[in-house]
Amino acid sequence: MSKRNVYLSNKPLAEAKKLWWETLEQHNFLSKSPTEIIAVDDALGRITAEPIFARRSSPSYNAAAMDGIAIHFNDLTGASEASPIRLQSNNFKPVNTGNAIPEQYNAVVMIEDVHYLSDDEVELHSPATPWQHVRTIGEDIVATELILPEGHTIRAIDQGAMLATGVTTINVQRPPKAHVIPTGSELIQPDQDPQAGQIIEFNSRILSGYLNEWGAVASRGLPVVDNPELLKEALLKAAAENDIVVLNAGASAGTRDYSAKVLSEVGEVVVHGVAIKPGKPVILAMIGDTPAIGLPGYPVSALLTMRLFVQEMIASFLAQDKPESGHVKAILSRPIHSSMGVDQFVRITLGRVGNNLMATPSGKGAGAVMSLVRADGLLTIPSGNEGLGAGENVEVELLRPQTEVDATMVCIGSHDNILDLLANHLHKQRPIVRISSAHVGSMGGIMAIKRGEAHIAGCHLLDEETGEYNVSFIQRFLKDTPLQLINLCYREQGLIVAKGNPKNITGFEDIATKKHSFINRQNGAGTRLLTDKILKDKGITAEEITGYDHEEYTHMSIAASVANGSVDAGMGIRAAANALDLDFVPVAEERYDLIVPQQFTKDTKVAAVLELIRTNETFKEAILALGGYNLRDCGTVMYQQ
Repeated sequence: MSKRNVYLSNKPLAEAKKLWWETLEQHNFLSKSPTEIIAVDDALGRITAEPIFARRSSPSYNAAAMDGIAIHFNDLTGASEASPIRLQSNNFKPVNTGNAIPEQYNAVVMIEDVHYLSDDEVELHSPATPWQHVRTIGEDIVATELILPEGHTIRAIDQGAMLATGVTTINVQRPPKAHVIPTGSELIQPDQDPQAGQIIEFNSRILSGYLNEWGAVASRGLPVVDNPELLKEALLKAAAENDIVVLNAGASAGTRDYSAKVLSEVGEVVVHGVAIKPGKPVILAMIGDTPAIGLPGYPVSALLTMRLFVQEMIASFLAQDKPESGHVKAILSRPIHSSMGVDQFVRITLGRVGNNLMATPSGKGAGAVMSLVRADGLLTIPSGNEGLGAGENVEVELLRPQTEVDATMVCIGSHDNILDLLANHLHKQRPIVRISSAHVGSMGGIMAIKRGEAHIAGCHLLDEETGEYNVSFIQRFLKDTPLQLINLCYREQGLIVAKGNPKNITGFEDIATKKHSFINRQNGAGTRLLTDKILKDKGITAEEITGYDHEEYTHMSIAASVANGSVDAGMGIRAAANALDLDFVPVAEERYDLIVPQQFTKDTKVAAVLELIRTNETFKEAILALGGYNLRDCGTVMYQQ
């Protein structure tokens, strides 16, 4: 049996950073700042390595600033409407804007103020001042004048200023060369179809993209299989040719995690294991004078740890300060639990609901790359803190512009595939409206409305006694909240089963008697309540359903579990089955509504949603194309209080 690796350390984040920076300083990484000479034409976005001075003045001659005639101002002394002065051709010269002014002249009279008596004689009615309407030598830039300081990021206007004074090549900071090495025998390329146990390799694309965005020139290699000798060869080659090496995966304590062992053989492991979540297994090492960072394999862990340890390295290499992200104060919409002794980084979606900026966790899993796609910011929970409670004020580091956050409508509640279509249509509009959608079930949506945390909530709760959807729950839990209940759709609910329904599942009776595996929705979800009602009506107990306590949070997750063979059936909407080419056994039609507090019906973001669902036929056609929907009451107010 292969022996498992162990963490060499599990250092607190601050201590790990301090030790790492001391090591970088010892190896002169932070003082390298190599430079290169490039053409000014190619310098956009580059950083000057030394001050840039003008080679010549601009303009380099006295130039006319207006169309008109060049004259000597003394020749017009005393000119007035009552006593105009006439000049002969030997005392003036016609000029256009930009023309050189002959040496004997020192002013320009605009063509509008010149009265030609003939080609050789003009009459002027006003005196002139010295150098009026003349751009004198060096008016813009004087030869030897400082154009740009050292450490300046070059803009398009800076390129023009340099070229205007004859500066055509400059010395700039050479960006660090970084190389990303993905590892793992299970990795395949995105254009290949994954088999069981195979993983599409996309991490290196994410990591190299961020390295480039931070100022490095990044390259990436092909995956290195789980072979220590091949990994050693790849590391030594990368360290010899680059300023930074980023190794992805193999940093943990599995039997095939060779990164720490190989790095210790080819160099020095400074830190292995930092008390952060996600990202604990990160490795900080040196191969000679080249820093090598071993990142965890999960994409979220890899990116967040690279952000912690590499972004500032690149800035220092370029003699720049690390770019500061904006921070905002927000109110946490639900509690977050944290492990003691680690700094935890939580992905957050943001949305302004009334006067409050609400922060909602966007996902937990370190492999959930979509949680970062959707995230608006990062919340740091320091070590020593067991978590944060709902309603607490928190500080969030922004990952997207504040303007996008302010354009976000918060939708919390039951999941439906229509919400993705809605988000796409709203994003195409001008002004753009973004949707921050948290799928916490219908009851979760009702409670979010009650706490003032959402603009709208999706809901499909069936009252078993009345057969009515949503109204009784609103009257019970939101009786003091003025609101409208607006229909979005009717939809088919049923059992999602494998393509062709190979187990011939016709209803819950088959699942119970034949012990087929089932996946359920979470407590508080409308689909869960519908499932329980059907089981009750049929006299089937929860104990008779294999997998009743196995839960997922969205219809698409239910469908995915069936598609990958994890379960035989799950309760969900027809659109989810259609999306993954699965079969569907209809059980019931249900009503899916949007709860909209009265105070938000005039909000521009919510108004855009209501207008879209009521008037946009293209949007409705897209919904119907998903299958399993009826829009007979779409946009209709079903209840209000």
